[in-house]
Amino acid sequence: MTAQPSTERGDLTPAARRVLEAASRLFYARGMHAVGVDAIAAEAGVTKKTLYDRFGSKEALEVAYLRDRDARWEALWRDRLAARPEPGVERVLVVFDAVADWMDAHGGRGCAAINARAEFDDPRHPVAVEVARQKAWVRDLLRDECAAAGLARPGDLADALALLYDGALAASGVGAGADPVGTARRAARDLCVAHGA
Repeated sequence: MTAQPSTERGDLTPAARRVLEAASRLFYARGMHAVGVDAIAAEAGVTKKTLYDRFGSKEALEVAYLRDRDARWEALWRDRLAARPEPGVERVLVVFDAVADWMDAHGGRGCAAINARAEFDDPRHPVAVEVARQKAWVRDLLRDECAAAGLARPGDLADALALLYDGALAASGVGAGADPVGTARRAARDLCVAHGA
């Protein structure tokens, strides 16, 4: 059984934080299969033993990377939601504003979760399970925001908005279109209007 990585950076030792930061840079830039533990340990300035002592396995480190990135994304999105407390279409669309800023600061290769999922065929693999969990919470939060805004069929609308969100991330990662996030936001607004706002 794979060790479960901590999702809180504060719970990590300094060496474990260096390992996670190094793995994050390398996994995002090159992909998980292309990066071995030797490269991560060297980048972090630790031994492989330290890496295994802190994370248990490369697989656990991969999941920790996804959870850490997701936790930072969720914090940004929730901060933006807190700045717009009134329910409504503009609050629903905050996800696209937040993702545009995220991509400017942390993007370049698109969505880390989508990229990671593309590397694993088995839907039961811990990376695939983690990606599914992340995509489900995004969809659930969108559904809750749509419901709070009084939009019709919030579940169906959230499904469509989640597809626009993921599409914008994927298009950004491959350089498709001049402004994929802006295009997705405009389409999302149209969908929200069609659902009764």
